[in-house]
Amino acid sequence: MLIIQLLNLFLWLINVYSFVLVAYALMSWFPGAYDTKLGQLVIKICRPYLSFFDRFNLSFGPIDFTIIVAILVLNFASKGLVMFISRIVFGF
Repeated sequence: MLIIQLLNLFLWLINVYSFVLVAYALMSWFPGAYDTKLGQLVIKICRPYLSFFDRFNLSFGPIDFTIIVAILVLNFASKGLVMFISRIVFGF
């Protein structure tokens, strides 16, 4: 069915975005990584979503848990949305 394919595509896009968020976090370990063209692209993709979590002050000492929380919220929300839609459409 078309709805199943769309839900699978949605989950695949969420996984890709999660990997981009991980790449954003890993780029902070390398000096100048954000200054490259790839780094600028990753910043443009990630910063709008991560700005929602900046107000919660998820830094504890030198460690910032913002990206971890953002990935968890993204994955839980997407899976919950898929379950909600599948219950509405398929009744289970």
